Amino acid sequence: MQNIFQGTGVALVTPFKDNGDIDFISLENLVDFQIANGIDFILALGTTSEAPTLSTEEKRSVVQCIINKTNGKIPIMVGIGGNSTSNVIKELSDWNMSGISGILSVTPYYNKPGQQGLLEHFTSVADASSVPVILYNVPSRTGVNMSAETTIDLAKHKNIIGIKEASGNFAQIAHIIDNCPDDFAVLSGDDMLAMATVSIGGHGLISVGAQALPKVFSAMINHSINNDFISARKEFYKITNFVEAIFKEGNPSGIKAALSNIGIINNNLRLPLIKASDELISEIDSIIKNI
Repeated sequence: MQNIFQGTGVALVTPFKDNGDIDFISLENLVDFQIANGIDFILALGTTSEAPTLSTEEKRSVVQCIINKTNGKIPIMVGIGGNSTSNVIKELSDWNMSGISGILSVTPYYNKPGQQGLLEHFTSVADASSVPVILYNVPSRTGVNMSAETTIDLAKHKNIIGIKEASGNFAQIAHIIDNCPDDFAVLSGDDMLAMATVSIGGHGLISVGAQALPKVFSAMINHSINNDFISARKEFYKITNFVEAIFKEGNPSGIKAALSNIGIINNNLRLPLIKASDELISEIDSIIKNI
């Protein structure tokens, strides 16, 4: 069976007004921009959304806005995870999953569980979830790396259908792809490694940068899926400077500067995150013009 999550997905930012409130009109415009330019699925409430600064009610409002605007045109994945297994399970029971195609659940952070703890955590989450689960491994943020062997074991669970792999460890990614079922979606969590991941059998990308340059990123991934790596490389080398720039001062400071540059959102963040420096904004503007 073909996995619903493959190709190019986008981890959406949360636009804010100057007064700090959520800018739902800009969020709708951002969703329209993704759909019109070939994005395959959307991730709501990922790291890029500044989810830790959103209240429970704001999270629900953001997701409902995205559901209403996509209107079933593309699948929606929602970030639901944490470092307390019981709290994640309770949160799953509290959500109305209508219109949500799957959840992205991050490895528990700060308390740094071992591999057996990760195995039991995600098994419990998958057992409790009414929609499919995509694992999220991002050790640079969580302080723990989920090994390839743990991922391979979890891939046997009928309700765990993929992983966003952001370890940056290409050997680990290859080991997962080589040993998981063909329909288990291995999605790059790193824009720069996405083409390489697809070239060895990965299924696509959950991207930060693609929401500003959806046509370029989608073309790169689609060419890679179709084994046209000459064309894919042309798109890849368009984005390298851009990707490096948007992460230079942290995420989502860089991508919000880019989205502001192209007129989709205002460049506002919530503390403790702050706007990109004037120097970086100027650099990003120049790169976008060149692309």
